[in-house]
Amino acid sequence: MKKIVFATSNPHKLEELQAICKDRCDVEFVLPPAGFDPVENGETFEENSLIKAQEAARISGLPALADDSGLCVDALDGAPGIHSARYAPTARERIDKLLKAMEGVKDRKAKFVCAMTLVNAQGDVLCKKIGECHGKIAFTQSGTHGFGYDPVFVVDGTNYTMAELSEEEKNKISHRALALEQIINSLNSDNSTY
Repeated sequence: MKKIVFATSNPHKLEELQAICKDRCDVEFVLPPAGFDPVENGETFEENSLIKAQEAARISGLPALADDSGLCVDALDGAPGIHSARYAPTARERIDKLLKAMEGVKDRKAKFVCAMTLVNAQGDVLCKKIGECHGKIAFTQSGTHGFGYDPVFVVDGTNYTMAELSEEEKNKISHRALALEQIINSLNSDNSTY
């Protein structure tokens, strides 16, 4: 089984990735070695994804997969966007800040975006994919599953926040799952060169 470094220091993301990929591709995803601390100074999800993938490949000597993802809210001109993880110091403060910014706002449309980049051990791009999950911002938090903005993101076509969905349900419709589905197809294709 081949190893691919998943360029994150977030064990939740690795667990989610492993759950989605289970029995789907002949790859073992691992966390990067100590010292993984890329400077995410890109201006788009795609740029930050590439920065993380190349840094993980550089310090591990293995192929690497990275994602950069965030929440884009229409009424906030796409914010928090690429700054989603740094919108406020803690998860609770990020949600509080978002709900405060949305006070009195009628148009609550939003989407989670995930850009994934797969590079070989030399850092050359093998595959780039984007997944989006559309919904709207709730007025209050609800649900105990997931992480990040999940408790205030109501998934289109449902009355449930992402945090109210089971892990299995989320792993079918999330932005990360949709991007990863395309990456898995690429890994499983006959001409995969990772």
